[in-house]
Amino acid sequence: MNKLEIKTNFDKYIKTFLEENSKINLMSKNDEKLIFEKHIYDSLSIKFLFDKLDMLPKTILDIGTGGGFPSIPIALEYPEIQVTGIDSIQKKINAISNITKELQIKNIEFIRDRVENIKDKKYDMITSRAVAQASLLIEYAYPLLKKDGYLVLYKSKNVDEEIEKAKPLIRKLHMKISDIIEYSLPLEENYNRCLLVLQK
Repeated sequence: MNKLEIKTNFDKYIKTFLEENSKINLMSKNDEKLIFEKHIYDSLSIKFLFDKLDMLPKTILDIGTGGGFPSIPIALEYPEIQVTGIDSIQKKINAISNITKELQIKNIEFIRDRVENIKDKKYDMITSRAVAQASLLIEYAYPLLKKDGYLVLYKSKNVDEEIEKAKPLIRKLHMKISDIIEYSLPLEENYNRCLLVLQK
């Protein structure tokens, strides 16, 4: 897989993120030096999917948005997409809301709640990164996806076991595995990752 072409300059975002991270632990101190390579680049690997689909979703819900990955990098890189991040931890929501206010990002909002409590909205695409097993995320995401919408799970390359466990649920819900996109992070170590893409 080729390297990503990223349009946005993330310097101001990184500075603002690190200021918030000094007050509340959004990511480990060890990762701060590698925030672009490990977190921003990884978040924007969804570009590989957008390129394959040759389209952008109008709306994205990010389940378990935590420190704002992938929700904030996607919103910055794609101002035409309306992004919603949901997380159950209030202090994280407060911190990432401060970041988006500081950077005046207009196309993102955050909800402090558990995803299973959201009933009244449907999205073109749902993402989740480093949150839970695929089967659980499929269960949470399915009712919130529009017909033909995509669920995009950021996973390590060894995703086969999770797929096997999720297959009965995928069949039951009449979803399909639409793609598994493998890529590497721009690090000296061999950080292989993949996007597990399911369609409703």
